[in-house]
Amino acid sequence: MESQIRFCTSTDGTRIAYAVHGDAQTMPLVQVNSWLVTHGLSSEEDNFQSHVEGLAQGRRVISIDRRGVGASARDVHDLSLDAQVSDLAAVVDQLSLQQFDLAGWVDGAAICVAYAAQYPGRLARLVLNAVYPRGENGWSPKVVHSLLELINTNWSLARRMMTDIVYAQAPAELRHAQAAALRDAVSPAIAAEYVGFMSGYDIRSFLPHVQAPTLVFRPHGFGAAIISASREVATQIPDARFVVIGGSGPLADHGETAKRIGQFLDEGREVPMMEAGPEPRSLPTGTAVILFLDIAGSTELTTKLGDAAYREKERDLDGRLRAAITAAGGTPVEGKVLGDGVMAVFTSARQAIEVAQRCRDLGNEAGLPLHLGIHAGDVVREGNSVHGGTVQVAARVQGVAEPGEILVSDIVRGLARTSAGVTFDDRGEHELKGIAEPQRLFAVREE
Repeated sequence: MESQIRFCTSTDGTRIAYAVHGDAQTMPLVQVNSWLVTHGLSSEEDNFQSHVEGLAQGRRVISIDRRGVGASARDVHDLSLDAQVSDLAAVVDQLSLQQFDLAGWVDGAAICVAYAAQYPGRLARLVLNAVYPRGENGWSPKVVHSLLELINTNWSLARRMMTDIVYAQAPAELRHAQAAALRDAVSPAIAAEYVGFMSGYDIRSFLPHVQAPTLVFRPHGFGAAIISASREVATQIPDARFVVIGGSGPLADHGETAKRIGQFLDEGREVPMMEAGPEPRSLPTGTAVILFLDIAGSTELTTKLGDAAYREKERDLDGRLRAAITAAGGTPVEGKVLGDGVMAVFTSARQAIEVAQRCRDLGNEAGLPLHLGIHAGDVVREGNSVHGGTVQVAARVQGVAEPGEILVSDIVRGLARTSAGVTFDDRGEHELKGIAEPQRLFAVREE
């Protein structure tokens, strides 16, 4: 199955990689794998690939490479639970997922539990595989000490040891593939940090706050301690069920696991949860009008409101902005393109100005004032986005707008002068960063 590798930026600037598989018109399933599993392994090893293909039947699957691992940024210093929840939130926000299913594997399940408790309205259903409430339930101090010592002295042997622990009863070829993949996917230093994370987290306080219907399962092949720990997790989540699936460790039993997960996710869904809307508009190659908008003072607002409150308000506003753009005939470009902002493409300057006014009002109503900038010119279409000098100028115009101000270039003013029902206040020429020629800018003022 062909997949797309994309990237987003977490709140601390860490670049996070994720792979997208399957149909984009169905309820998404976001996967947080164990740090021992990367997209590179799942795309090359038949067992993992079969599992992903099974999950992607009739749904879109997004698989995240954990920070410091695989295609995500390797030079990281914070592997805390909060940081990794922020990584998951960044992927969800970039894809503008209003509701989705979430699945976590081993220590990735701990991240999913914390996210589910903090963002209860976002999840439709939750799947947890081989989860344990505290790190010590899965890793004894003696094993952790031996493993850390081995990582520091013999990385090759340590990789094989970790594979044998997690995939104790898996086929030899799977364990060999996993050990080889770890060599290229993670450094010994990050591996040691992740062993510390796996053995040290505690998610018990989050469990009673998980509201989504939850499937907790434990593939056959784990020890009795993990069975007991997973069952404890299920008893603490208000709407959870616990099952044991035959097989030999996580993903080794790909067929049965994917089938059972699919059945759980599809319960009661006689029609797709995300109805296919109208055919997406084609983004133009040629002349286009580009609107950029971004939240003013996002850093200060985050400090004032707190991370969770600010992110919730920003997420709600993002959905409203994109809906307003679409309703007016514009095309919002998928994902985050600039800070906490949105880029949209229009075919007329009047249309772009009218939408900018509506978006400005939405930002003010939400208490999140916007910078707004509009420019027009030739663009090049690539997939679901547009590129070129016009886009760069539009972004720079937005960057010099005051909060709540709509700035347009001279080209846009000329196009909309007699059609938009507004007047333009001359703001003079501006030297824009990275733009060779000064740009004369105008502020939109309603009649």
